Amino acid sequence: MRLGLYIFAALTLMGIVGALVHMINPNNFLIEVMGINFNFPVAVWVILPMALLLLFTIIHMFYYGVRSYFKKKKWTHDAETLEDALYWSLVHEPKDQKYMIDDVKRSAVLLSRSTLNVVDGVEGLSDRLTKIVNILNKIKNGEYVDLKENKLAKVFNEGNPHLIKNRLNRLESDPEFVEEVMKSSSQYSEQVQHEALRIFASKETFFKARKYAKIFDVENFMVMLNRAAEDEEMGLNADILNDFVEGLKLKCADFVRIAKVTKKIFSPDENLALFKRYQKENPKAQNAYLYLLFEYELLDEIENYFDEHEAHEFVKYRALFELKKQNKGFKLEDLIDAESICKNV
Repeated sequence: MRLGLYIFAALTLMGIVGALVHMINPNNFLIEVMGINFNFPVAVWVILPMALLLLFTIIHMFYYGVRSYFKKKKWTHDAETLEDALYWSLVHEPKDQKYMIDDVKRSAVLLSRSTLNVVDGVEGLSDRLTKIVNILNKIKNGEYVDLKENKLAKVFNEGNPHLIKNRLNRLESDPEFVEEVMKSSSQYSEQVQHEALRIFASKETFFKARKYAKIFDVENFMVMLNRAAEDEEMGLNADILNDFVEGLKLKCADFVRIAKVTKKIFSPDENLALFKRYQKENPKAQNAYLYLLFEYELLDEIENYFDEHEAHEFVKYRALFELKKQNKGFKLEDLIDAESICKNV
């Protein structure tokens, strides 16, 4: 019962009782307490205990009402805090939260050290949680979501898996973003950088890629190089190749792989000049240079090259050279796997 209605009912009952008693006995009744005389009508003496009961009942109800109000406020606060904790766990950015009720805190504190993954649609959530669950499901399903437009730009920190996945989704649908990542690669995670580089290497020309030579890796450079062997419009020339060779940490096998492609693109003189320079600057390019000398059947230059090096070097190439001098019709690939010869180089 509401407090106001209870007081009204109690006062009404007191009034009715007082009126009935007064009708029965309208006289006064005197009581002396510590020399003080209290002389009131009988009706007043009858309703006085009712009045005292009403007073203490109101105090009792007010006390427990206030107590219940503050307890409810704590529950409301913790419910809102719990929703906030769920939100940050869903976006994989868990945060410490302050709970007012110990029974809630003992369990809910786990959310500040964990992340949640929704495997299916959920009904009955608050508007805030429904919105973020829908957005995360879109990202998970490969759709790009504009975080600024959804006022989520400051929600995800760098390295957040949802942020990374969203950027990967954007790379697949937005060519301009691919180059944006290439221009400012240090601002993005390694996974996003690698994917942007992969897409760029599979679509763009060497003309465009030249300015990004320093951020290329060997794998994606080889992708572009193999494309250049089939497409003259890729724009590969000696100067551009030099930029990439200088910027990459190439191994012996990498130089051989490059030589196998460039022999299809450059003239023999240009190609030999390039690799003659490379092998002087980097010993790991020596096998690639020898590979080209054999490809172009330059036996005199091969002999001179062997004379400049120790007898224990390039043993397999030397064996092939001896066969070549005897006019044997062996080809390089018959005896030597040009890339596997680099195992220990």
